[in-house]
Amino acid sequence: MGDVARWGTVKVSARTVPIELTERVHLIGIGGAGMNGIARIMLARGLTVSGSDAKDSRAVVALRALGAEVSVGHDAAHLPPAPATVVVSSAIRESNPELAGARERGLTVVHRAEALAALTTGRRLACVAGTAGKTSTTSMLTVALQHCGLDPSFAIGGDLTSGAGAHEGSGEVFVAEADESDGSFLAFSPVVAVVTNLEPDHLDHYGTAAAYEAVFRDFVRCITPGGALVTCVDDPGAAALAVDAEAAGIRVLRYGRSTDTQATLLEYHPEGTGSRVLLRHGGVEHRLRLAVPGEHMAMNALGALLAGLELGASVEGMIEGLAVFDGVRRRFEFRGRAAGVAVYDDYAHHPAKVAAQLKAARDVLAGGPGRLVVAFQPHLYSRTRDFAADFGRALGLADEVIVLEVYGAREDPEPGVNGGLVADAVPLPAEHVHYVPRWADVPAVVAGLARPGDLVITMGAGDVTVLGPEILLLLEQGS
Repeated sequence: MGDVARWGTVKVSARTVPIELTERVHLIGIGGAGMNGIARIMLARGLTVSGSDAKDSRAVVALRALGAEVSVGHDAAHLPPAPATVVVSSAIRESNPELAGARERGLTVVHRAEALAALTTGRRLACVAGTAGKTSTTSMLTVALQHCGLDPSFAIGGDLTSGAGAHEGSGEVFVAEADESDGSFLAFSPVVAVVTNLEPDHLDHYGTAAAYEAVFRDFVRCITPGGALVTCVDDPGAAALAVDAEAAGIRVLRYGRSTDTQATLLEYHPEGTGSRVLLRHGGVEHRLRLAVPGEHMAMNALGALLAGLELGASVEGMIEGLAVFDGVRRRFEFRGRAAGVAVYDDYAHHPAKVAAQLKAARDVLAGGPGRLVVAFQPHLYSRTRDFAADFGRALGLADEVIVLEVYGAREDPEPGVNGGLVADAVPLPAEHVHYVPRWADVPAVVAGLARPGDLVITMGAGDVTVLGPEILLLLEQGS
């Protein structure tokens, strides 16, 4: 097994003793989805926390209220005096003045995952990984364990609809979303690991699908002795991972529609914005009402169920807890209704995620006259280049498709790579596919296409998320 994943000039090693954090910790990009959760837990542990971000945000304001010292903009002057630990993610470039300053001063620099791994020391750690579904599955597991009275600590890559995405609990369990994008999830040593599925992604980092699959095999070998892998064997990549894990002597718990599973999905019935599920575990059938739509969410619930049982929860308690889960922000999040049009927002930015969420949206529309309208913003030039055809096929599940320009995030533009590549690959008549490269034009295009009864989704991991309110306003004005 390859025991080191590299990001920038820092290495993250698999199955090593986690680092020890200093009393002062500085997080560069503290407002990010993963970073602000880590900061919350550090503050709850009594550490002195500072950080910086490019702009103010709801997360930054909340951290200041909790006692963190947060600066807007990046400057080496923001760094605390030694001894201090500086935490960065892969999104932070070596040219960042605070990172460069930390190295010059000899401060300890660690990856976000290493810092989170340090916070899990002494806890029974459950990690949720996979190409798609990890945020939702981590959230389901967390909420269900809370319902069971276990009060876990948790760090999720998104905020729960009912609260924050991170918390320092009083129990012995820690639930963490494990991000595979840069291999840094090898820093964890879970007692139970969930792998929801395994399809090629993040080829900008790994180069090949084979290398991406290999890091999951390394991750599974980070499971502590006596622990277990929980995985969905309906997915070919995850099924192959299960076989490899068993060959390595790791205990595997499977879920899916196959009867050769520890948790089996027997029936799935869409019901409004949720579903009714019949599952079997240990030879006993259980009925579950989920408040979130989509068969992929039913599958995620099965994975959360098996992980929760490994952590000491009861079947009955987990079933009840899963039923009260009401979603995660930016995962098919309802933004409002105007002129008879329902507007949702979703974070999907991989072809598998796009397809799964559009199928779920179809379930919500089932039986009605409305159409499915999606405004999709590709995320990263490398991902758009590698998966444009796959994105097009997934978006073909909608009735009207609006493709925005690529949200580059940490990447520089690539010649010839733009949203038009995705639009050209959508297998719908040309009049139903709209490439709108000017971001400001998108709300009017969407509002002009939408009709009463339609369901609109703004979709992507970039700033497309802020368009929902403007679309609703235009719909109201036009009604």
